[in-house]
Amino acid sequence: MDAERLTRNWDELLQELRVVQTGTQILTGFLLTVPFASRFEDLTDQQRLVYLAVLMGSVVTTTLVLAPVAFHRILFRRRQRPWLVEAGNVFARAGLGMLALTSAGAVLLVFDVVVGRPWSYAAGSTTLGLVLAVWLALPLVRGGPPPDRD
Repeated sequence: MDAERLTRNWDELLQELRVVQTGTQILTGFLLTVPFASRFEDLTDQQRLVYLAVLMGSVVTTTLVLAPVAFHRILFRRRQRPWLVEAGNVFARAGLGMLALTSAGAVLLVFDVVVGRPWSYAAGSTTLGLVLAVWLALPLVRGGPPPDRD
């Protein structure tokens, strides 16, 4: 892959990650404050486990979407742009997958606390289904030929 194309791909990837990074960092920060809320003591053991799973999912998501920035900082001016673009793409995709799961888990938890478990399952699975439909199925249906692998 030529240098100009690699630079363009890297710049596009960073633009996409900027959007996701902000959201995941805000979600993680919010989740870190939840145990200090007065109502946290009212959660059931299962709700606390879901909370902890969502919190860890958010931390993992943030780690995955920030990883390409760390890679770039460590490898700056070491002529590793092809690896950075490829690894950045893999970590961005993994981060989006974790964000889908974490978002569905957060919705599940909130619905469980507010209206009860049956509604939480419906809301969490609907959220996950919507995210998968919009983020995955729609682009795959739109498709087109696979990109060139230089």
